[in-house]
This record gives sequence, C-alpha cells and structure tokens, in this order.
Amino acid sequence: MPRKLSRRTLLLGGTASAVVAATATGVGVEQGVLPGRPFLQAHLGLNGRDGVVPDVEPGPVVSGSFTSRHRLGAQTGWSLIRPRGTTGPLPLVVALHGLGQDHATLTGPTMGLDRFLAATVADGTPPFAIAAVDGGTSYWHPRPSGEDASAMVVDELLPMLAPHGVGTDRLGLIGWSMGGYGALRLGGLLGSGRVRAVVAASPAIWEDAGDASGSGFEDAAEYEQYTVFGHQDDLAGIEVRIDVGTGDPFYRDVQDYVGGFPDGSVVTTFQPGGHTTGYWRRMLPAQLAFLGRAMSPE
Repeated sequence: MPRKLSRRTLLLGGTASAVVAATATGVGVEQGVLPGRPFLQAHLGLNGRDGVVPDVEPGPVVSGSFTSRHRLGAQTGWSLIRPRGTTGPLPLVVALHGLGQDHATLTGPTMGLDRFLAATVADGTPPFAIAAVDGGTSYWHPRPSGEDASAMVVDELLPMLAPHGVGTDRLGLIGWSMGGYGALRLGGLLGSGRVRAVVAASPAIWEDAGDASGSGFEDAAEYEQYTVFGHQDDLAGIEVRIDVGTGDPFYRDVQDYVGGFPDGSVVTTFQPGGHTTGYWRRMLPAQLAFLGRAMSPE
C-alpha cells in the first residue's frame, strides 16, 4: 500500500516562490524555516568547512570476518583499532556505520577513524579502542526477515573481541546517520549497566512514522516498535552527545528528539553542516575526546 504523505512531507514540498526568495536572500535557509533548506544551504555555501583526516601515523588495526547467525549467515567484516603505543586492556567503543557503508568505510581513507583516534589520544585524551563492524542495511534493529544487526553486536562481536584486550562489559557507542540511530537505540536497549557513553552523528531519526525510511521500517507498526522518540529516558545514566548540521535533512527531527531529554542531560551541537562525510570528519575530534573522557576508568 502506498505511504500517505505526512504533514512534514507536504510542508517540505513548498512553493517555487519560496525557493526563489530563499535563494535570493539566504535568510530563511540559515534559520531552517523555508522549503528546500538542505539543498539551498549546500548550494549557498552555508554548510561550513569539511573536516580533514589528520596526517598522523595510525595505531595498529586488526581485521577479520565471521559468519553471523543474527545476520542470517552473512559474512560480516570487522576491524579493531588501537591507539599507537598502548599496551594492556583498553575501554571499547563500537562504531556503527551508515546506510550504504561498511566497517571499511570507517577505518579506511574515507573517514580515517584510525588516524582520528591516534590524533585524539596524542592530544591527551585517555586511550580507548574502537571496533567497527558490518551491519548491512538493517538499520541496526530487528527486521521482519529475522535479521538483527544489534543482536549481532551484543551476542557475536563482543564475545569475539574480548580476547583482544578490550573491555566489553561497559561500552561506548558511536554511529553516523543510520548508525547514529542505531547507537541511540542500542544504548537505550542495553542501559547504563552496559553502556557508558553514546555519540550520535546526524542520526537518521523521524518523529513521524509517515516520513520514516521504507528501507529501515517496513510500516508504521515497525517504526512504532523501534523508534527512539519517546524513549529518551532509556539513556538515563549514559553520557550522550548528539551532533547534527543545520543543513541536514534530519535537523528538525533531531532538534525535536533532543528536546525530549531533561535539560543539561545531553551534549548537543547544531553547527553549519550537511549530511556529509566532510561534516562528520569535522566533528570527529570533539566526539572522540568526549568518548575518551567518558570511557576513562573511574
């Protein structure tokens, strides 16, 4: 059955005259109130500079793969990054990629997570390890097919990583777009007993079921079962940081989601930026520093 158009979708349709006016002035675009804001903000050069991967020597990266029963037999790649010069056990942060990506997107030259971690620790942040893993296109929650990438992380990835000298009892989570949603949901699911900190970069979240991605939620019932809206209290006791660019299509929904937390309980930034790798790289130093402080042993 075709999806009905939601109120937000209809509003985003806008009118040609509003788009022309915004192009001429840029004022409404910066305030995020006119139709076509993400497109116009990008084309008016209002999204700020792109982040650059640090030119530093990365620490060691161990990679492998396993056949995941929770991903219905999919061969699942993973990488574990440690900062340079560290020995002994380290706190662990699990990184969840976005739609159309995989673990190599995060650890390779596109995001350069290994180099960002090396630079962050060299700047004085307490050291920690990062594990990235393939989650497919499942939006990191149980799907009607039976696939569940979130269960793969908990039941398969973490036990496999334990012998590699990382702590798997209290985790950190970081994710981008689809993975940002996944980090918020998984953090709330596990609770403060298992998770110390969550960072969500440009999380792909929708306040209205009618707007939600058809690839991530088959119907309104699936959305209602797995939405993070209305579940902010599940993250109580966890240090949470959420960043989204003002030129991001998810900007308004993320604002509404953040508004559901008690004042002062979550770190948020709303800087110029789009739903782009350049914006994500720009935010990474502050996000990794946040995780390092949160993951530091008490």
